[in-house]
Amino acid sequence: MIDDLNAFVDELRNIGLPIALSDRMAALTAVGLLGTTRRETVEATLSATLVKSGTHLGAFRTVFDIYFARAGVTAGALADGVTALSSLTDDDLAAVVARAVAADDSLLLRLVAAEAVARHGGFEPGRPVGGTYYVIRTLRALDLGKVATALATSTAEARAEGRMDVLAAYLTDRNHERRIGEFRAEVEAEVRRLVAADRGSEALARTLRKPLPEDLDFANASGADLEELRAAVGPLARRLAVRLGRSRRDHRRTAVDLRATIRRSLAFGGVPLDLQHRRPRVVKTELVVVADISGSVASFAGFTLGFLRALASQFAAVRSFVFVDGLTEITDLVRAANDLEELIDRVNAESEALWVDGHSDYGHAFRTLADRCAGQFTRRTTVIILGDARNNYHAAQDDALARIRSGVGQVFWLNPEPRASWDTGDSIVSVYAPHCDEVLECRSLAQLSGIVEALG
Repeated sequence: MIDDLNAFVDELRNIGLPIALSDRMAALTAVGLLGTTRRETVEATLSATLVKSGTHLGAFRTVFDIYFARAGVTAGALADGVTALSSLTDDDLAAVVARAVAADDSLLLRLVAAEAVARHGGFEPGRPVGGTYYVIRTLRALDLGKVATALATSTAEARAEGRMDVLAAYLTDRNHERRIGEFRAEVEAEVRRLVAADRGSEALARTLRKPLPEDLDFANASGADLEELRAAVGPLARRLAVRLGRSRRDHRRTAVDLRATIRRSLAFGGVPLDLQHRRPRVVKTELVVVADISGSVASFAGFTLGFLRALASQFAAVRSFVFVDGLTEITDLVRAANDLEELIDRVNAESEALWVDGHSDYGHAFRTLADRCAGQFTRRTTVIILGDARNNYHAAQDDALARIRSGVGQVFWLNPEPRASWDTGDSIVSVYAPHCDEVLECRSLAQLSGIVEALG
């Protein structure tokens, strides 16, 4: 058991979970004190001692399933011990899934999952295919869509007959969806158990290893990954607002308040032991975001627009601009859009980010911004530029960025490319860098979080 635990913790560290030696010792001690090897209890104990962030739970559960695979559930009997699952037809097996979902019976779902994988997965020891292959074969044979439809029909009939009100029917449907999702997870867990038994836990873990959400490269993110990234952007935007505001307050020199100092000194016989300062006037930070949404940063662009929405909800004044080779302000679009999809559609339909050839032209974008808006910016303004600085060999026009910088408080540039790629090909980061307070690599949420903490 100790060897399994150590290998399990090593794999969690390999994929990036922050686990110190003290955490490992706490986990070993806690499991030793349990007095039981019940799987759910062990999982909860290890989760409590090793996982520090909710975003890491998915990775933890996957690795746990690999190293502590479920004890083989032999689908010999139903939960009531009467009917043998192996003797059922496929239609009857699907009906048992519906029964288990309706009855909220986790044990029965686990039994059926094991039988379904044994019957339809087609598992072949030693065959070099991913576990997903067996999962898809199993779920396709059971047709869970038909199961879901049958359950929804049953709920609708109960509502029509007056046996359920609207709220009860809604909650029942949501519970059915949750349980069907649980059954899919049971099928995946059973396949992982079989593959781990065949190839070994460490080999399986290596094939399934993937970055944590905060370490995922924006450029390599799938649609589902981007949804997770966008959901995590809101808290970062709030922290950024706090950090920038604190920076301005902490660095502002304030004059001594003579009256307050004299009043306080009366308690000490007129000796002014404690100088009192005037409270600084709270000045809310104005934020200007300028983002490249060209094809070279296509994956980053979706994240960028989500970031703009999050920032707009946290700052008193945010002006948002996007560009390819033309620049357009989308401040009103960001405020009016009900969700990210609507924002993306409206930006594509209504913005003038495309001007001539559809290739990034940072120089023209900065020149346009300086001509239109430089006089409207103040020392309270912080400018954030999002883009890779690949100018497609157009004129840099860095004097326009210098003009913008001269009239604002701070300029930060967040670049989604690895630092090793800067100033290669048509990248001209070093041309623009002198006009920025900082140019920072920003390829993941972890890096963005570090940037937010560093500001101020």
